[in-house]
Order: sequence, then C-alpha cells, then structure tokens
Amino acid sequence: MGYYDDSFSSQLKKERREGSSLVFIAFVSAIMGGLLVLMMMPTLLKSGYLPGWNVAPSSAPSGGEIANYSVNVNSAVVDAVKKVENAVVGVINIQETTNIFGQVARGEAGTGSGIVFRKAGDKAYVVTNNHVIEGAQKVQVSLANGKKNIDAKVIGTDPWTDLAVLEIDGSKVQQVAEFGHSSAVKVGEPAIAIGNPLGMTFSRTVTQGIISSTERTIPVDLDGDGEQDFETNVLQTDAAINPGNSGGPLVNISGQVIGINSSKIAKTGVEGLGFAIPIDDASKIIDDLIAHKSVQRPKLGITPVDLQAVPTEAWQDPLQLPADVESGVVVKDVEQFSPAEKAGLKQYDVIVQLDDQKIENSVQLRKYLFQKRVGDTVKVTFYRDGKLHSVNIVLTKRNMP
Repeated sequence: MGYYDDSFSSQLKKERREGSSLVFIAFVSAIMGGLLVLMMMPTLLKSGYLPGWNVAPSSAPSGGEIANYSVNVNSAVVDAVKKVENAVVGVINIQETTNIFGQVARGEAGTGSGIVFRKAGDKAYVVTNNHVIEGAQKVQVSLANGKKNIDAKVIGTDPWTDLAVLEIDGSKVQQVAEFGHSSAVKVGEPAIAIGNPLGMTFSRTVTQGIISSTERTIPVDLDGDGEQDFETNVLQTDAAINPGNSGGPLVNISGQVIGINSSKIAKTGVEGLGFAIPIDDASKIIDDLIAHKSVQRPKLGITPVDLQAVPTEAWQDPLQLPADVESGVVVKDVEQFSPAEKAGLKQYDVIVQLDDQKIENSVQLRKYLFQKRVGDTVKVTFYRDGKLHSVNIVLTKRNMP
C-alpha cells in the first residue's frame, strides 16, 4: 500500500512539471504569434487580404512609416442625402410686434423648412407648409450655400392640405430636389427626413427611419372650433421629425422626395409618430398654386350638416328617413345659382352617396369632391321625403378661404 502511494505521488509531481512546461510553451507561442500578425498587418492590408480597409502611409517625425486606417462609410443613405440636402432651405416667418412702449418692429416669429423643387429662368420655387408662413408680413429664405435673408414671394397657400409655394431669386440656387412617386412607397422601406429642427442652428439635420404606414389620415380643423373640417392623407414614418422640420422633405433611398414633412404626435411617452404629405397629392396642389395662385377645387354649392349631428327626432320629421338610414349629409342650405340648385337639390335632402362612394359625413363629402376637377360630373344619391333619388351634377369652381 505504501509503495502505491509513493508511486502515485511521484507520478503526480512529474505530470505537474510537464503540465507547467506546456502552459509556458503555449503562452510564449501566443505572444510570438501576436507579434508576427502585427508585423505582417501592413503587408496584408496592402495586398488586399483585408477588404474594406484603406492604407494611407504618412511620414512620422522619426522618419518611419505609419499606416493610417479608415473605413469606407459610403452607403445608399449617404448618397441619397447628397442628392437633396442642398435643396433644403430655411423658411423664416417675419411679423410685426409691438413692445411695451408701443413701438412697432418686425422680427422673426418662427422658422421652418422648405424644398427648392423647380428652377425656371431667373426664378426658383420652394414648397413648404402653410402653417410655417401663416400670418407673416414678410417671408425670407436661407440657402444651404450660406446665403441668408433672401426675400421670398408667397405664390399661393392651401390651408386644407397645409401647403404653400414661395418664389425666390433663382440665380442663388445651386441644387433642386427631385420628386419621386409616393404611390410606389412600401411599408418598411427606408425613409430619410431633412430639415431645420429648433431653428437654423441645426439646419439640414438628417434623421433616418422607415415608412411605418402609407394609409393614414389626420384631421384638419380650419376655423379652430374644435370640429373636424377635413382630413388629409399622410405617410407615417418613425424618422425623427421635430419642430422646425415642417416643410422639409421626406426622402427615399434613391434621394427622391416622397413626402413633405408636416407634423408629429407630440405627447409624453409617444415616439416615432411623424407624418408627411404624400408627394403625389402635393404635386397637384403645387401645380395649381403656381398656375392659378390657388387650388382649383370644385363645389356642389350646399351647406352640409352631418346626419349624426341632427337630433334623432328630426330624422322622421322633417327628414322622413327610412329606419335603416343612420348616416349621411343633410343639405342645410342651397347656394343660389350653384350646381346643386341647377340640378334641383333642396333643403333637407340627405346625401348618402357620390358616384359609387358611400358618404357618411361632411368630411367624406369634401374629401371626395376635392379629388375631382372643375367641370367633372358627379352622381349624387340622396333621400327626399323618404324616397331615394339620384341626379348628375356638373361641378364648378369653389372659392377657397
């Protein structure tokens, strides 16, 4: 037994000595291998065995050679930004203010963003949001090339879609943005927002996200009474859109403008809910503003009231509606000499359909009509004295506020 114990102890000591030797050899080998790799790094880089890295030799003070390594960061996003960033401008709303001494002076009331989208001769055109220039006594533009306080002429505005077109001196413009097609946009594709958040200090700030939805609508209250007057189609994105981004472009990965940034949901705990006016919708408005100074929208010539806003007892008398009719637009008044009067519409008629589109309220009625052009014919389906009627009406120009 004693021999067995002594033999085991001797064997164990021998294995420990051999193990220590192996560890030492491995440690020395690792150090030598690392030094060898570091010494060969310049040769490997120059030979191209490490793609994506560039070597630029420079002279060291001691006369030796130092390799400077840099990563090539060019990407589709970088290229897209380059195509449009210098077409993004700052828009300054200048208004008169009165101080405590009764002195009147003009000063900056707010700033936003805009996009140079067209040059024609010595003129250039900028699109921005209506709310950016609303109430301005004077509008000025700051360009990417450093030229500031350029006077801008307001060509036309459209409160319904929150768009406005400005005209500036074209000789000072170096880059014009390209419009894409918002109808081709897909949910999940990259979206890039460019603008001037929080004023000109952070001009042409770039943020990136994706298209969150292509089928959103937001309410529009034109008269400030808290009631919805209209709803506009928008693209939803999670790209950061901050105050001052309004009027700037939402850009696709090809550097084309697919939307005009307009608003965001600003509530505590809510992030990534920004909205842009689709460029396909905006282009029609822009063309009208340049050609006519206003949007050429058609009208029926009635004062609409939502059926749901009418007391239910009135549904039977005087409206005399069937029991299964629960929504529609009541004709409160008919404008004299209007298309509605010429076609025979009368007070208390209840419109339930335009062409093949069901109409449940006045917002839907306006939205459908605003998709039409002056001179188009629309089929109006309505109830009168409990009976369903239809009539074709030729639309005329609406005088917008």
